[in-house]
Amino acid sequence: MELNRVTMTALLDRDLPRASAEAGVDLTDYFVTDDACWLWRIRVDQVAADPDSGRWIARAAVAEPEGIVVGHAGFHGPPDETGMVEVAYSVDPTHRRQGYARAMLTELLRRAAVEPAVRTVRASVSPDNAASLATLAGFGFSQVGEQWDEEDGLELVFERPAGGGEYEQPIVTG
Repeated sequence: MELNRVTMTALLDRDLPRASAEAGVDLTDYFVTDDACWLWRIRVDQVAADPDSGRWIARAAVAEPEGIVVGHAGFHGPPDETGMVEVAYSVDPTHRRQGYARAMLTELLRRAAVEPAVRTVRASVSPDNAASLATLAGFGFSQVGEQWDEEDGLELVFERPAGGGEYEQPIVTG
């Protein structure tokens, strides 16, 4: 389920019932934590500046068939001039270590593969984030460099072609 500007604004206001109503799913307390709200602040401004970017940015990840929200996933924005998109996903701590990050990444790669403007998928991960590094393993990403992120510090940068590859059955939608 897309988390549009109205939903993200409600999350910034820490109004979970209003955000859930707007999103059409019951969002969890994780969506109004400090860790999540910094993202909504950035994304609200991004969508305000470029309304078409909203469809790329953030979606609630819903586990099927249970219908429970397990986190959020999307891209940092639409494809850039070279056809690159960067994945972004986060699993609610109460649902971690159950395969949801892998399922989210699978769906993001599936989405990138069917978008004609996308040629490359990027992922940036802290070298200390063993769980995210393990999630990327097996998806054909190659490390292409490092970067310094003002929020996260040192990140390893991975890329892979957008098309091709088989993907496992999804266990999250949105």
